[in-house]
Amino acid sequence: MNSTKVIHAIYNDDDVLMDAVKKTRAAHHHIEEVYTPFPVHGLDKALGLPHTRLAICAFIYGLCGLSFATWMMWNIMISDWPQNIGGKPSFAYYQNMPAFVPVMFEMTVFFAAHLMVITFYMRSRLWPFKQAENPDVRTTDDHFLMEVPVHDNEDALVSFFLNTGAVEVKVIEKH
Repeated sequence: MNSTKVIHAIYNDDDVLMDAVKKTRAAHHHIEEVYTPFPVHGLDKALGLPHTRLAICAFIYGLCGLSFATWMMWNIMISDWPQNIGGKPSFAYYQNMPAFVPVMFEMTVFFAAHLMVITFYMRSRLWPFKQAENPDVRTTDDHFLMEVPVHDNEDALVSFFLNTGAVEVKVIEKH
């Protein structure tokens, strides 16, 4: 069984955490993970994370919804069972398209929203009955935790993180 040590630097303010992340990256220490009780604006950029491609997925899902709505309305209202409703012609799709716009919009939003939730949960590996992975329960309330691996520099890292404003620094054996 391979076990490694990690530093858990705990902060009680998001601005102090942001400064600590910047100092840690400037000192060329690798940050494994940062646990926060709420999204911190700019943290992804400070950590050097790449931009997400979820917006591309949302666009593709919206196009799927628009395509499905177009096919569904053509099949129901034009091909399968054309009806003369209120004197409006039912002979061609383009003649009735203004009446179909709300349905097209709603199906676009429906597909994008629902498929994005599923994509986000799959990408984040979140599913029902999954055990929580946060190392300190306080990170769900009011504290912020930065996890940094230790490579034979334990004492130097502890003093480094105390100098960055951490309220608590722990060395943990990670299995």
